[in-house]
Amino acid sequence: MEIIIAFIVLLVLLLFGIPIPFAFFASTITIVVFGGYDLAFLIPYGYSKAGSFTLLAVPLFILAGAIMEKGSIGEKLVDMVEVLVGRVKGGLGAVGVVSCALFGAISGSGAATLSCIGSILFPRMAAAGYPRAHSAALLSNACVLGLLIPPSLNQILYAFVGGQSVLSCFLATVAPGVMLVILLSACNFFLLRKNQDIKITERYDAKTTTKLFAKRTVSAVPALLCPLIILGGIYSGAMTPTEAAAISVVYAFPVGFFIYRTLKVRDLKGVMLNSGTTAGVILTMLLSVMMLSRLYVMENVPSMILNFLTNISENPAVIMIFINIFIVIIGMIMDDTSAILLTTPILLPVVLAIGVDPVQFSAILGVNIGMGCVTPPCAPFLYLGARLGNAPINPMIRDTMFYIAFAWLPTLIVTTYVPGFALWLPRLLLG
Repeated sequence: MEIIIAFIVLLVLLLFGIPIPFAFFASTITIVVFGGYDLAFLIPYGYSKAGSFTLLAVPLFILAGAIMEKGSIGEKLVDMVEVLVGRVKGGLGAVGVVSCALFGAISGSGAATLSCIGSILFPRMAAAGYPRAHSAALLSNACVLGLLIPPSLNQILYAFVGGQSVLSCFLATVAPGVMLVILLSACNFFLLRKNQDIKITERYDAKTTTKLFAKRTVSAVPALLCPLIILGGIYSGAMTPTEAAAISVVYAFPVGFFIYRTLKVRDLKGVMLNSGTTAGVILTMLLSVMMLSRLYVMENVPSMILNFLTNISENPAVIMIFINIFIVIIGMIMDDTSAILLTTPILLPVVLAIGVDPVQFSAILGVNIGMGCVTPPCAPFLYLGARLGNAPINPMIRDTMFYIAFAWLPTLIVTTYVPGFALWLPRLLLG
């Protein structure tokens, strides 16, 4: 009974806009009070978990992403991609999708990706005749690629809470991320096929295009090297994720200050404050979630959920449908980081019991929560995109439902029911 009361407390507080760390703490206290547990044992447990060396990667990656966002890296990536697909009808939309994927690999954050790429592309797309609602909906959906394309902060948190390899979880989300890039770009072209207002810039001959692409690629190389250094260091075994995160911070400063020369000393205070605040919120949430997950285990919550689902059906495929629906709902009412932290300790034992690989589940969780972030009525990224793009929300919702039906759901279905889709890369590189 105390678990049900605690879950109701959590949902009510979230709906009333209480900050998520406080909502988690309130849910924890509810179980402690009604279940007769002792906080003197829970707090040291949560502190010991939250003090892990691996978690140092979280604030470091956040800081590196913030520095890169200030350093005009997004603009260099957009300029490079635009040479390839920007001169066909709807091409600028595809530029936005690919740019979100590339910048997401640098920042690891959906919100930072939308803010950076949106500020660059919204004016360009408006000047090219793109409907504002279409542009905002497309980039709002594409920015979620920052949660999938490694290095992803959410995958670090999933691996930590679930006791999995960070490297394996990074690799598992690559194929779903690439599939989403392809499907979102295809949906963009389809939705604009009859739009006569789209302006197409002048096409260059092959020689001019090659020269322009080479020039812009050279300019974008410092930006592209960041994820290559990070992932190459981790995959080769030369660096741990935490060490790679520290290297990314060290690398980001000279790129912003001396190569692109867009990062100023006066920007550092704001970058440090914003990064510290974000990291503090995440680590505070992690402390409360560690205590909450311990209580869930002691209350046998995963077994209760498994028994409930197996009473409905013993078919693992059917059980995964209910699990996916639950994750999407959680993703609709919480931010992506909170959703990862809440669902991992509850659902990981359940999917393990029905034979789902924990590394595959990291990809399922990533796609599912990403879809939840753009699924109405809550859709936090959708409303952020509407505000940044100065777009009406109703037409955005219509386009988003199209993206969900023909991009998100196919990716989720394949990731859920074809284990090799998410696991082939981890198996290829890690055995």
